[in-house]
Amino acid sequence: MIEFKEAHQIVLDSVNILGATHCDLNDSPGRILAEDILSDMPMPPFDKSAVDGYACRKDDLGSELEVIEIIPAGVEPKHEITAGKCAKVMTGGVVPKGADTVIMVEDTELVAGNRVRFTGEKTSANICYLGEDIRRGQTVLKKGTLIRPQEIAVLASVGVTRVPVYRQPLVGIISTGDELVEPHLKPEASQIRNSNAYQLTAQVSRAGGIPEYFGIALDTEDSTRAIITRAIEKCDVVLLTGGVSMGDFDYVPKVLEELGIAVRFKSIAVQPGRPTVFATRKGQYLFGLPGNPVSSFVQFELLVKPLLYGIMGHEYDPPVLKMPMGETFERRKAKRKSFIPVTIRSGKVYPVEYHGSAHIHSYIFADGMVAVEIGESKLEEGETVDVRQI
Repeated sequence: MIEFKEAHQIVLDSVNILGATHCDLNDSPGRILAEDILSDMPMPPFDKSAVDGYACRKDDLGSELEVIEIIPAGVEPKHEITAGKCAKVMTGGVVPKGADTVIMVEDTELVAGNRVRFTGEKTSANICYLGEDIRRGQTVLKKGTLIRPQEIAVLASVGVTRVPVYRQPLVGIISTGDELVEPHLKPEASQIRNSNAYQLTAQVSRAGGIPEYFGIALDTEDSTRAIITRAIEKCDVVLLTGGVSMGDFDYVPKVLEELGIAVRFKSIAVQPGRPTVFATRKGQYLFGLPGNPVSSFVQFELLVKPLLYGIMGHEYDPPVLKMPMGETFERRKAKRKSFIPVTIRSGKVYPVEYHGSAHIHSYIFADGMVAVEIGESKLEEGETVDVRQI
């Protein structure tokens, strides 16, 4: 049994990045950039008015100004601004040559005819200058970036409609155990519905992978071998749940050895999820996750998700909040690192009622997890803790 930190590092050290491809801009959210993105033009591409107002020379603010044209957004100015002149310009419009200030409409009054007067005490320039945000050729997004809506806006602004991205991993999902039936069936005595496969399918999709469910392996060596073989022949990553502990019918470790899949570790000093297996073969990855749904959920978040992002070229950094405990948490055993579900209320962290690794319902109410380190048995009220969001 190894400590979680070591297991996590073994997983990260095993990463080999997948190949690159391209996708349409609208299909790129959640994908990982495979190249740096450079701007094909300066931003803004011209001196742009930040307000509705009058473009003029700052030296002329004490005098009445003649309005010589109106400049809507998207229209080139026709005239240069000279002494005593101004142009009415809309927000986003081009500031005409000769002007160094745009006075806000609210700070002006109309005089007879087409003349205006500045009524404010002072004004800023109210101009967004050419290239002040981005220079032509500047890197606007870096290789390895996870594409979110804000990255979509940047890609669109620099004209990238075919986005270079890393390939999404195909992730095979297998459940094991004679006691399992699919959700549409009514369990008989000693049976339970298979929730893990559908939970993992959703987790894989949310992490940017492409899930494929291979079904339930029976508690026989032949069935286990056949379904793992099918999955490993097709997929980049295979996730099994169940069949990895020390029971009489847990064949997964033996089958992996026969298939030439090297087991890197098979037990972690962590709770929940001690009997977690990680194995590799020629750029492929296999996780044997515990059968209890909380264990499989948590170990996916802790180990599988960093691997999936890693092989897509992204360094996963889970969002963490530092917050005080709202009440004291205690546990009886402290031999393993423990992850407990917590909720956040009024800026404080509270443990969620949790009955053990089969109690997946508790995670409906959880905003995140808090780690309790080996040797620690208590988190005191008021103690600052790291909340790993989920």
